[in-house]
Amino acid sequence: MFIGRERELASLNQLYTSERFEFVVIYGRRRVGKTALINRFIKEKNAIYFMGVESNAKQNLENFSRNILEYGAGIQAETAFLSFQAALEYVFRLSEKERLILAIDEYPYVARASKSLASTLQLLIDKYKDTSKLMLILCGSSMSYMEDQVLAYKAPLYGRRTAQMKIQPFDFADTCRYFQNFSEEDQALIYGIVGGTPQYLLQINDRLSVEENIKNTFLNPISSMFEEPENLLKQEVREPALYNAIITAIATGASRMAEISTKVGEDTSVCSTYLKNLISLGLIRKETPYGEKSSRKSIYSIDDNMFRFWYRFVPENYSMIARGASDLAYKRIQPNLPDYMGKVFEEICRQYLWKLLLSGESPVEFKELGRWWGNDPSARSQTEIDIMGEQDKETALFGECKWTNEKVDTGVLETLMKRSQLFPYKNVRLYLFAKNGFTKGCIEKADRLGNVALVTYSDILK
Repeated sequence: MFIGRERELASLNQLYTSERFEFVVIYGRRRVGKTALINRFIKEKNAIYFMGVESNAKQNLENFSRNILEYGAGIQAETAFLSFQAALEYVFRLSEKERLILAIDEYPYVARASKSLASTLQLLIDKYKDTSKLMLILCGSSMSYMEDQVLAYKAPLYGRRTAQMKIQPFDFADTCRYFQNFSEEDQALIYGIVGGTPQYLLQINDRLSVEENIKNTFLNPISSMFEEPENLLKQEVREPALYNAIITAIATGASRMAEISTKVGEDTSVCSTYLKNLISLGLIRKETPYGEKSSRKSIYSIDDNMFRFWYRFVPENYSMIARGASDLAYKRIQPNLPDYMGKVFEEICRQYLWKLLLSGESPVEFKELGRWWGNDPSARSQTEIDIMGEQDKETALFGECKWTNEKVDTGVLETLMKRSQLFPYKNVRLYLFAKNGFTKGCIEKADRLGNVALVTYSDILK
């Protein structure tokens, strides 16, 4: 089942039809669907697909040679090219006669084993780029390697690529397309639990309840999801134990650098380096209050829903899960799910506002969206705003998101109005988002004010 990625496929097809040399770098976290995207793109096109393996140069060259000869001669041959340069030169020459795609998947495995590969590619690209019709795709899951050794200014291949794509997990709308049988509420819960990573979505069965799915995946010692976050860290970083401790600290409530440092038992300078790496992996997000640059107010949160759910609930129930007591573990998790879903719902609402903007339906043409927190002088207390976005110095939107079973009342609207008045904007648009709708009084007040949009969760799904 292939879902989504229409924009990425359209971009690749546009490059394919140029009929000139193209060099595309595709990268992103493991399990995010890069290989599926490439396979869908090259379907029914002249293409050589080669996946690198974590082995030595000799084995990778033999595998590469086999793929090339199967394409060029249509035979399974045991012979191999004497070098990567000879193999690649053969492909470049083939592509002088016809449009041809060469996709090298898991490129970091090949390049680490063959140190001169990047320089060889640089040499051949420079030699053949004006006569070749090759579309070269280099794909990799090691984010740090792709960014430092392929895309960076000092990398041999810098300046040769014609496009790059960082493949991200699906958003909420695309995630919902995977599941036809879940209720509306369950679709949000599943997104909150596994996020939009395709490989994780495939572990979910929409003919079972959310409870059964959680038990079958996160609370099952033989499930691949049970050890997935730790396994992923082992593949990406050298010292997974400390990374593990940092993510656990954030998942259990530490959000500021000092709090994380205290919980982990390491200096802030050490934690800072590790946090930067986790941010580059797309696992942790660093936020400052909207419109502010001060790092003193910065907070850290887990940016991936699957990691957030796993680190929030699995470690503390680990002994119970290992003994097969999934029912008991779920009983401990279930009462915390509504509170856990609050942040997930905020993200779903932000995505909704971006879709409004991109379709030309947003009354405020904001440049970015974020959260704000700080001091309310009139109340003499700290306060926060779930969503904020500025168009210019005079116009902005403010949003409040409520994932509760009760209908949202006028008090929530009045609080949002007061908080929006902490800023000097003349034109303000307020958005109230509710899981289960609004009271009659809230609807009437919003109508009177005229600058309020009341959006239910069902409205978002439409």
